[in-house]
Amino acid sequence: MLNWQDGQPFSRRFNDVYFSNDSGPEEKRHVFLQGNRLSERFASLSSGECFAIGETGFGTGLNFLCAWQLFDEVAPSSSSLDFFSVEKYPLDEKELADVLALWPMLQQYADELLDRWHRRVPGWNRWNFAGGKIRLTLVIGDVVETVPEICGGISAWFLDGFSPARNPEMWTQPVFESIVKVSQPGASFATYTCAGGVRRGLQQAGFQVSKSSGFGRKRAMLQGHLPGSPPVRTTVTTAIVIGGGVAGCAVASALAMRGVSVTLIESAPVLAAAASGNPRGILHIRLSAGIDPLQRFLLACYGYALALLDEKLHMDGIARAECGELQLAFSAREAKRIDRLAALDWPKHLLRRVDAAEASKLAGIELAHGGLWFPAGGWVVPPQMCAALAASPAIVQRTGCHAESWTAVETGWRVEGKDEHQQTWSYEAEIVVVCTGYQVKSFALLSHLPLIPVRGQITMLPATQHSKKLRTIVSANGYLAPSAGELHVLGATNDFNDEAVDLRTSDHAENLSKLADISPALAKSMDIDSLDVELLDGRASVRASVPGAMPLVGELLPGLYASLGHGTRGLITAGLSGELIAAMACGQLLPLPLTVVNALAPAPGLVE
Repeated sequence: MLNWQDGQPFSRRFNDVYFSNDSGPEEKRHVFLQGNRLSERFASLSSGECFAIGETGFGTGLNFLCAWQLFDEVAPSSSSLDFFSVEKYPLDEKELADVLALWPMLQQYADELLDRWHRRVPGWNRWNFAGGKIRLTLVIGDVVETVPEICGGISAWFLDGFSPARNPEMWTQPVFESIVKVSQPGASFATYTCAGGVRRGLQQAGFQVSKSSGFGRKRAMLQGHLPGSPPVRTTVTTAIVIGGGVAGCAVASALAMRGVSVTLIESAPVLAAAASGNPRGILHIRLSAGIDPLQRFLLACYGYALALLDEKLHMDGIARAECGELQLAFSAREAKRIDRLAALDWPKHLLRRVDAAEASKLAGIELAHGGLWFPAGGWVVPPQMCAALAASPAIVQRTGCHAESWTAVETGWRVEGKDEHQQTWSYEAEIVVVCTGYQVKSFALLSHLPLIPVRGQITMLPATQHSKKLRTIVSANGYLAPSAGELHVLGATNDFNDEAVDLRTSDHAENLSKLADISPALAKSMDIDSLDVELLDGRASVRASVPGAMPLVGELLPGLYASLGHGTRGLITAGLSGELIAAMACGQLLPLPLTVVNALAPAPGLVE
């Protein structure tokens, strides 16, 4: 909890100030920006080069905002900044807004940070700013556990935890040694403290350490660097993405933000023609109490997807409703899962437990069960989402083009196939990303992947006067979305190893049977037993799934990447998966921890 002392923020937990009373921004610039020589290092970046900063203790975000401002002022326009930070006790929205209001000169940057802040989740958060030029990876967690999970070389460190005497856990030898392991040769550090234990610990870890003048009333501070020079990285400039669904469009968008010229190949005449083509898709995340790699991945994806939609909604007008989602404790098994989740410490903007009375009030209809309330849940129109992601001038769309082979060549990869007129075509690029469905197993290079076709059918259910009162998505054994255009979306079936996309009355009947689990009162008012299921509209599609539910995301062979097997979670998982692949291909800081990256890897052993 944030406290105030003499008009300045103060941490009662650590009995320490967040920054100098003389001037917070000037202290940060002196200690961390000048202490790491960032002005000259930013200015000397080459075209397409990325600079990565690591920070222990995000606090008020002031270091991030000052670094962003400096990067804006001196760095070449084609370069980019990765800022990685860890914070165990994040401020809430009001606390952060109150602190950032102290510095009007940083308002344009602070406003953008505040826009993302309500999307934060426990664990790893990745947010893009300035059209992808600035990337913030914020980990809400413990520094001891977090730093060893960083994937990618840090160029400069801001060691900015509270005083070592008041927060000793952040200033330990294991932390210093982890910092060195995830840093590039030649990486620098700066810190306000001159404590002897910190100096000796950093030297023992491998840093060459020196003292310099501190800020204000502080006589001295520490700074230093590792021996060696950072490696020279090659820049990816061209890519081919195969598959025009949400996974492929997300990868193409993430690459385009990094200045890569992308050819997006889709076999259908339009984007989002297959599993991404439903008229509405829900933003649904089903968590368990055990925080394994899958749960960590899903949490990170959920926060990223919401922030990405905020950005794209503002820019491109995607039809979207942030109506919230209720996950009902409709069975003993679900009640047990929900009880275990509700017992954990969740931020209320992410989820909270509600009883049947509050659930009914939120939904606008009578519900027999309480459950979990996800206020940021809702629905989007997937084809519009795909169109918005693929709208960059750096992306050339090639629809009606069926890829038949891809081959490694001297300059990267060549992809060949035929168009809708059976004319052959061929494209070359430095990298290829495969984002198609289960049919991709027909290619020899990918035949070993454990992809399974899963058929799903949704039902378009005519709204009634009573059902129009529904205000939220309600999920039980199935889900029901609020009406739009006089229709509800009700779904969905799951049939493994079924590749047909015909519309089936039996599947409509199965979907209707799930209404009783959602709301017996609503099912009765809609008189579903008397509906003629043969007259109902809907849509069937086939998704690719993977045993264990973890998609396959990463590098298969040098220069050949995959984003496959997202199953029913594609609207949530595709965005961050695309960001992961783009960061991998461009040699940048990865947006996920090492254990999760390795769990996603379609070819284990490529990430260390």
